[in-house]
Amino acid sequence: MKVGIDAISFDVAKLHLPIHELAKARGIEAAKLEKGLGLLKMTFPDVHQDTVVFGANALTKLILEQNINLNEISRIYVGTESSIDSSKPIASFLVSLMEQKFGQGCLSHCDAVDFTFACIGGVDAMQNCMDFVRLYPEKKAIVVTCDIAKYDLNSTGEYTQGAGALAMLITSNPSIIAFENHWATSTKGVFDFFKPYRSIAKSSITGSDNNEDWFSSLETEIEIHKDQPVFDGQYSNQCYMDRTREAYFLFKKLKNSEETIYNSWASIVMHLPYSFQGRRMLTEIYALDSKEIEMDVQSLDYQNKLKEIGKSEAYQNFVTEKLQPAEIASSLIGNLYTGSVFMGLLSTLSHFYANDTPIEGNVFGFLAYGSGSKSKVFEGVVQSNWRAALEKTQLFETLEKSHKIDFTTYEKLHKKEVKKSVCFPKKEWVLDLIEKENPNLIGARYYKWIE
Repeated sequence: MKVGIDAISFDVAKLHLPIHELAKARGIEAAKLEKGLGLLKMTFPDVHQDTVVFGANALTKLILEQNINLNEISRIYVGTESSIDSSKPIASFLVSLMEQKFGQGCLSHCDAVDFTFACIGGVDAMQNCMDFVRLYPEKKAIVVTCDIAKYDLNSTGEYTQGAGALAMLITSNPSIIAFENHWATSTKGVFDFFKPYRSIAKSSITGSDNNEDWFSSLETEIEIHKDQPVFDGQYSNQCYMDRTREAYFLFKKLKNSEETIYNSWASIVMHLPYSFQGRRMLTEIYALDSKEIEMDVQSLDYQNKLKEIGKSEAYQNFVTEKLQPAEIASSLIGNLYTGSVFMGLLSTLSHFYANDTPIEGNVFGFLAYGSGSKSKVFEGVVQSNWRAALEKTQLFETLEKSHKIDFTTYEKLHKKEVKKSVCFPKKEWVLDLIEKENPNLIGARYYKWIE
């Protein structure tokens, strides 16, 4: 039985800062970011947007565009690493907002939960939902990935920021892509990228050592959670390579194949923190599986040989043919964390759609990664109705309408100094208010639909 993605929709931040303007402001050579990393634009959320807003917009589009009967949906599972609450999942917000728009009780029968494992949480949610549909072929599920990739100003991750969401309908006999039931996983607990709870002495805030009540906090230390991560870029790249390599060759073992696996993939979709990350990380797998080199990570000759292979005409042709279609959207959006690999899929499909390229029956390879760290490698077959299912998506047309902001506005948005929306919302969800008075609802977030 075939199981996979029957329909897909998206929502990304409508504001963007051109990368060359960020480069100029930070004293970085623009070519290093544009030609070296493949970055062109960096999307950033407006005042009225958070992860729930992006997820709700993508989900609403999916329901309306596909005329989905919500009584047929058994699960709404969310992949995110940008949760707004340590207890209440984004999935429960989405259920509430869909009932607000489509009718009370329309999703009361629906299971809802969040999956968190950095950027691979959305893949985890999808795999779980597919297992469910395989058990109950008449059931349908929806996977939503929603994230805001925010980094500290002047940090080495700043130019990879992005924000948005995707929503995917998971069914039997899907229209877009059916995934084979071979999943290879490599996991190792590391600190390459994480978002810890940090603390600061209350006395440093109040100026008193008497441990006085401060906003209902009686502890001597105040816990702070930041959207921005603690990370080691070079170490994270190595973890990405290690986990992905291990998962890839485990996948080859699962397939019981002696052939070069990637040769059977018409396109390769990878997690892309920045547009050219995949092509940089895949060089080792490319060389090892073609047996151009034997693995010897600690050897300087090994590393130099990988660099040579990465610059070779054969590898560049490989990148153009198999990787480049997935990079297009990433260069215009930035990092979507859990949504990155799925945006890569949508970018690939949209590229072939725009070029009227027949890809029915093509096998796509997927190399997903999440810091902390875990990789999953799997593959899917493009279905015969993929074009019809993609007709209303209009990815590239939507990205062309993005609103350009200047560097000053970007920094003010980053610091939360802007109080009014830059772009007036229309036909979308907005964060309406956060409760500050009612002691039983302090921090509760309320949303509304703007026509």
